[in-house]
Amino acid sequence: MLEVSGLTGGWGPTVVVEDFHLMVKAGETVALIGRNGVGKSTLLELLVGRARRRSGQILLAGADIATLPIHQRACSGIGYVPQGREVFPSLTVREHLEVAARPGEWNVARVLALFPHLGERLGNYGTQLSGGEQQMLSLARALLGNPRVLLMDEPFEGLSPLIVKLLLDSIRAIVANGSVSLLLVEQRVDLALALSQRCLVLDRGRCVFEGTSSAVSEENTNLAALMGLTR
Repeated sequence: MLEVSGLTGGWGPTVVVEDFHLMVKAGETVALIGRNGVGKSTLLELLVGRARRRSGQILLAGADIATLPIHQRACSGIGYVPQGREVFPSLTVREHLEVAARPGEWNVARVLALFPHLGERLGNYGTQLSGGEQQMLSLARALLGNPRVLLMDEPFEGLSPLIVKLLLDSIRAIVANGSVSLLLVEQRVDLALALSQRCLVLDRGRCVFEGTSSAVSEENTNLAALMGLTR
């Protein structure tokens, strides 16, 4: 569903991601892990078109989207849940959902069934929500674009254990029928491995390890060394 070949880019003159290769199959969940500052978030920003691409291909269902502007990538089937949530302070929950909605299996009623807390906050503005509610809104907004590939950047950051469990259950429900592929960036390695079929370790903008999440969990792979945390 998503194939990345030789992707190189970053911000302004700075190259952050270099010669990166990735494949995400239809219905698959792939986790990207690594220490802070190695290029995980920048990779997602390159995929959605917010960072500067220098070279490389980005294929979505076989079509090259690497030169498309952000809105056309979204219309092609890329959904994005950014780090920091990025909800609009001037829009209510209802307005966030209405402006994001596109035809498809995900509609407002369905996302409110998934996140009933949002149904109780429809008249609230983005800044009147808790951190967990903002994360639910960011995910709901992405789903209403009816993506084929969903990119999520640190969805559990700063959230209480109760909200983390709620989001874990929600993400599992989203990918359960195989209609959405998920590329997940997450600092919590345990959560990343629990949600994914495969994981990649990034270091200095390159993939230094790729394997099945179950094997990494069961074989006690030395992720700390791969991530450059130990020698």
